[in-house]
Amino acid sequence: MTATEIVLPGLVEPDGLRVEHRAVPRPGAGEALVRVEASGISFAEQQMRRGKYYDQPPFPFVPGYDVVGTVLEATDPALAGRRVAALTKTGGWSSHLVLPEADLVPVPDGLDAAEAETFVVNGITAWQMLHRIARVRAGATILVHGASGGVGTTLVQLARAAGIEVIGTASARNQDVVTALGATAVDYRGDVPAEVRKLAPGGVDAVFDHVGGPGITASFRLLAPGGTLVAYGSASTRDTGGNPRVPVLKLFARLLWWNALPNRRRTHFYNVWGGKRNLTRFRARLAEDLTAVFDLAAGGRLTAQVAARIPLAEAGRALALAESGTVTGKVVLVP
Repeated sequence: MTATEIVLPGLVEPDGLRVEHRAVPRPGAGEALVRVEASGISFAEQQMRRGKYYDQPPFPFVPGYDVVGTVLEATDPALAGRRVAALTKTGGWSSHLVLPEADLVPVPDGLDAAEAETFVVNGITAWQMLHRIARVRAGATILVHGASGGVGTTLVQLARAAGIEVIGTASARNQDVVTALGATAVDYRGDVPAEVRKLAPGGVDAVFDHVGGPGITASFRLLAPGGTLVAYGSASTRDTGGNPRVPVLKLFARLLWWNALPNRRRTHFYNVWGGKRNLTRFRARLAEDLTAVFDLAAGGRLTAQVAARIPLAEAGRALALAESGTVTGKVVLVP
């Protein structure tokens, strides 16, 4: 058998991705060979294409932050034939992948592979920011920037399932989607602070901001006393030049400065890989949190937002669509 993989050769436009073939890899001890059924396109890959992701590998490499697939071969025979999900950071845009068995999380029966894929990195990110970092309680009000995106739509639904009120920013064309998920939509091109203040005069209990840049100050000022700002990206600098680490380091420094002030507000920079120094604990939390998200989806309390299903070999077209700003949810690559 041969495996198909999508290679990012360097700083190229989406149509510069390469389709390559190689022998299907063989798993070693403690590993599993997974036939990939779905891999997503997240903001990370959009940054990687520009050389802007904080710790991306050197070119050329195979992108792909997460996967859902079926185990073909494993050291543990009980895994064979199981549908699983895994967080990979890179390598997911491939038809076959060898992964550590300890990284695999079972996918419940009844969840379509593409639907399950939308909840892997997005679900882990949303769940951990909401419940592990901000620890928002029922009855609170939060602000979600980019509420029509992959993480945003998942975060809105998780918050509503927990009895939390949500204000979500989106473009005018996507506000109906945000409203349908149970949030109050605000046009991100308007005066967001003024609109949020009308809806929450005393401030919000948490803000989830993937934009970064100058707007992070407005996010901080919208917090109620005791509130939490969770920053998890710097989308505003996606198309700027220079060292990709600088915007993240500036953002991190600003958050640290705010935390040093006696202002009764907290800030955090969320990185899904932040706890990997303790690998055993990291894997346990990842599995626990993703399983919780999958259970909500399997129970009908979360609806997968699949923007499009596009063949793996057409990854360039899929990446261009994801970058266009015209879709809601997540673009998913399928066999």
